[in-house]
Amino acid sequence: MPYYKYQAITASGGSTSGVVEAQSVEAAQDSLASRGLMPTSVSETSGPDGSSGGSGGGEGILAQFSLGMQKIKPQDLILFTKQFKTMLNAGIPVLQSLDVLEAQTENPKLRAAIVSIAADIKSGTTLSKAFSKHQNIFSELYCNMIRAGEISGTLTEVLERLIYIVDHEFKVKKDIKSAMTYPMVVLTALVIAFFVLILFVLPQFVTMFAKTGTALPLPTRICLGIYDVLIHYWHLGLVLLGGALFLITAYFRTEGGKIFRDGLFLRVPIIGSVFKKAAMARFASIFAILQASGITVLESMDILEGTIGNHYIARDFRNLRQQLEQGRGLSGPLRSCPSFTPMMVSMINIGEETGNMEEMLKEAARHYDYEVEYAVSKMSELLGPILVAGLTGVVGFFALAIFLPLVGIMQNAMKGL
Repeated sequence: MPYYKYQAITASGGSTSGVVEAQSVEAAQDSLASRGLMPTSVSETSGPDGSSGGSGGGEGILAQFSLGMQKIKPQDLILFTKQFKTMLNAGIPVLQSLDVLEAQTENPKLRAAIVSIAADIKSGTTLSKAFSKHQNIFSELYCNMIRAGEISGTLTEVLERLIYIVDHEFKVKKDIKSAMTYPMVVLTALVIAFFVLILFVLPQFVTMFAKTGTALPLPTRICLGIYDVLIHYWHLGLVLLGGALFLITAYFRTEGGKIFRDGLFLRVPIIGSVFKKAAMARFASIFAILQASGITVLESMDILEGTIGNHYIARDFRNLRQQLEQGRGLSGPLRSCPSFTPMMVSMINIGEETGNMEEMLKEAARHYDYEVEYAVSKMSELLGPILVAGLTGVVGFFALAIFLPLVGIMQNAMKGL
């Protein structure tokens, strides 16, 4: 009877390897599955010691393809996840599934990542760690969800939820982009109007105002001051602007900067509510999966910290974990976290009291999914009029700057008659 060398994922999410004796590859896979293992690769070997020919080269493949990777289209990622889940549901081993996906994937960047992931798994790396080496393609959320599936032994269920999450967030981003199109057009018009008026229209009147000796009103003096700064100190302005952008970008790359930036987004009027509700929807949906998978609340906090997508809220999970380790419930510490809405805290409290946390979290996820859609449509309705009002204000201010001196000139002319 032949021997087969295998690598597999254990129920706890770890990686194991060994040799199994079986009549065929399929029989070896069935034998491993009966022992609670999910095989990632099964190949015939020459003996019970697992010796065989061939060489790895996974690191070379990774080095070759990991450079220059860019994000792929969400549709490609959704299709990959659907196909991966379907093959795992059919009982096809992980490594064999990846080989099939490599052959079927058209996107060269995604195909290269699949090759690298397969090579890493062959070398004994867990599935989640192999995916995490390509976070320019698979987000931190995606990789942590894979990790949750490994830990809980519910990888196919997690992939099903990932399909929904990636598709839902793609649609939300698309809706936000669509909702922001009109406001951005108005904002662009506002900026163009400002520079046209300050650089081309106003100077035409400056000479005339100077000849008449008319006392200039405050709006006109302000506009002339802006004009002088733009004309005589534009180079200094560019240096200051470039330096400020560099410092801000460098700060936002630090952990403290990321927390400050994401916290600032949550406090921005109108837009902030969309970010907060989207975070609540993601929190509830992922936490529900983790609860259904039997993962403890403490472990869930670690996973949620890496999947919530907002560093300001992620900091709350670190604080929550510390309080949970002291034996406190979840709803109590949540009340002290400003990032979490009162409704979310109340639903978790009810879930704790009734012992039906999973169902309450699913209900909360459905509610906040709807809230996000409504908030996005409302954001478009509110931002448009606000920016139009801003555009009107800018044009009106320059109109005052030009016409108030003209009124003064006309009044002086009338007095001279």
